[in-house]
Formats: sequence, C-alpha cells, structure tokens
Amino acid sequence: MMTDIIPFNKPFVTGNEISFLNDAIALQHFSGDGFYTKECQKLIEKFTSNKFNLLTNSCTAALEMTGLLAEIKPGDEVILPSFTFSSTANAFVLRGAIPVFVDICPDTLNIDEVYLEEAISNKTVAIVPVHYAGVSCEMDQIMELAEDKSIFVIEDAAQGFLSSYKGKALGTIGHFGCLSFHETKNIIAGEGGALLVNNKDFNLKAEMIREKGTDRSQFFRGEVDKYNWKTVGSSYLPSEITSAFLFSQLENAQFITEKRREIWQYYFDELGILEHEGLLKRPVIPQTCAHNAHIFYVVLRSDIDRNFVLDALRRSGVHATFHYMPLHTSPAGIAYGRAVGRMENTFFVSEKILRLPLWVGITKAQQSKVIECLSGCLKSL
Repeated sequence: MMTDIIPFNKPFVTGNEISFLNDAIALQHFSGDGFYTKECQKLIEKFTSNKFNLLTNSCTAALEMTGLLAEIKPGDEVILPSFTFSSTANAFVLRGAIPVFVDICPDTLNIDEVYLEEAISNKTVAIVPVHYAGVSCEMDQIMELAEDKSIFVIEDAAQGFLSSYKGKALGTIGHFGCLSFHETKNIIAGEGGALLVNNKDFNLKAEMIREKGTDRSQFFRGEVDKYNWKTVGSSYLPSEITSAFLFSQLENAQFITEKRREIWQYYFDELGILEHEGLLKRPVIPQTCAHNAHIFYVVLRSDIDRNFVLDALRRSGVHATFHYMPLHTSPAGIAYGRAVGRMENTFFVSEKILRLPLWVGITKAQQSKVIECLSGCLKSL
C-alpha cells in the first residue's frame, strides 16, 4: 500500500488567513472594494511599483477587461502563443477578435518574438506575451515592435507575480498586465487576479469597467453626487472574503517566493546529470530575468514516451504532470483563430514537457525521491 504520496501541488496556508477572514466578517462589508481589497492593492503596488492596479476575481477577468480597455472589436486580430491556457485566447474571442497563434522559443517556452512581425496584419490590435513559468518574454523587442506598429501589449503574467525583466516587474512593461492568484499559483486567493494599468489615461475607464460599467467608485469617493452607467463593463470585483485571504498571502509573498526558489534550485542542481546524459533539458533562465520559481519542468528527449514516465512516477507515489495542449489545434482554436508558421516547438514541448511537484513545504527527502524515481525511470529506457 502506498503511504508516501507526493502531490503535484499543495496550496500553502500562512496561518493568518482565518484571522483576517474573521476580521472581514466583523467589518460587515462582504462585497468588493472594501478595506482588504484596498490593502491588497497597496501591497501589489509595493511589490510591482505599479501606480494603479485593480484586484479582480481572476486573471481571466483581468484579461477580459483589457479587451474592453483596448476597444477590441469583431474582426480584430490578437497575437498570442499557442502554448498557453485557454483564458489567454477566450478574453479576446469574447470581443469577436481572431486569435493569431505563433510558436514558442525552445529555451524559455515563451512566445518567439521572431515570428511576431510575420503574424502582424492591418487588423492586429494587440500582442499578448505569456510569461511561462514566471520567466519573462523578450519584452524589449516586443515593445519596440508594438510601438512601431502602434498596437497594444497585454502581458499575461498569470504565472509571473514577483518575477522581473531587467529589473521591471512582470505586468508593468506592456500597456496592461494581468496577474493570477488562483490556487495553483504561488500567491493564492482560491480564485483571484489583478489588472495592472500602466498608462494613467486608462485608469478611470478600467475602474468603471470593473464596476459594471458605472462610476460607482467615484460616487463612493464623493467625486459625483450619483452614479450612472457610463460604459460597457461587468462584475469583475472579488469579494472582501477573497481579499482578506489574499492579504495574508501577500504579507508573506517574499517568504513564499524564496522558499519556492530554494526548492526549484535543488531540482535544477540535482537534475544536471540527466541533462548532461542527454535524457532531458532543464529550464533556461536568461540573464535579463529574475524568476519566481512558479514551475519546475523538464523537457524529455524526443524518443522518450512521456506517458510511460508519468505512469512510472505515479506508481512510485510521485504525481507529476504535463501541461498545455496546443490551442491552435484545439476545436475552439480551429473555429476561432489561425496559426502562423509550423509550430514545431509548440508541438514538441506539448508532447515532452514534464512538470515536477513544487510547493512550499515539500521536503528535501521528498524531492530526492522525485529525482530518484525520474532518474531510475529514464535510465531504464
């Protein structure tokens, strides 16, 4: 009987969540934009140096808000990697836009900036770089191209909180940035996210979009004597209960990140021999990037059957997993979008990537077991 199961993910609880939840209940303000919402936004500002951020009920919601802020309309095109989660595309398909999928780099697994110019047409309104595993895309080149073509850059930094590119926090480089605090991320709220607005001209509209298209926030600040429906919007606010839980996490964000980096580094160091033997490739972190250790993955050699490895690990009590299936070959991707290029890296990575257990609290002994099981399986082949 298996006694020592090592899960792929185990949400970390700081120990203060219940106290803050009780306080939120005592304050008798359960809907959004109360004390804890504002305190979370202050901490996000502190960590990112972003002057205007709005807590949302998910990163998906933040992405949807950028579609409204950029006034994306039917027939517009938005460029994004095929190797990403469906939310990256859904946010713009909901506006009637056409997702244009491009390939990823073989090293960072981020959108390959080489293909961007080929993908741009006279209908392109935005590029959506996705910072995979908390490692930044090549933002200088992306921003330079976007500025030259007068198109928006919307950073999908769902995995990138407390990561940076050349000293700038991910999510603060493009016109908009979107963060996630989903249970699977480093800093969690169960469900939750944030929108970073990096141009003050969009601040007021973003606030109204989040409040069902009204100037309700201005009303509560005493800036208008009644609030009205001003623009298209929706209910993108998290509740105070969610924000109170998140506040405890944000207070401990640096501790959580450092612990994850230690775990990540141990995997990286110990798996070097398997890379040297040509059995797998470890993550690549460019010198321009500081990462948050969101994911530790390996990419298996082309002739290795990933399902065989996953099954072998699972039989040993290690729960590892794969990741995205290419969006451009999915039923919705075929129906709503188009692809540019051959997508060789996307296909290869989607078939060969293997993500290992990484969560605050995993022990060196557990990590050693993961490494031992993976090494034994690969060498047996």
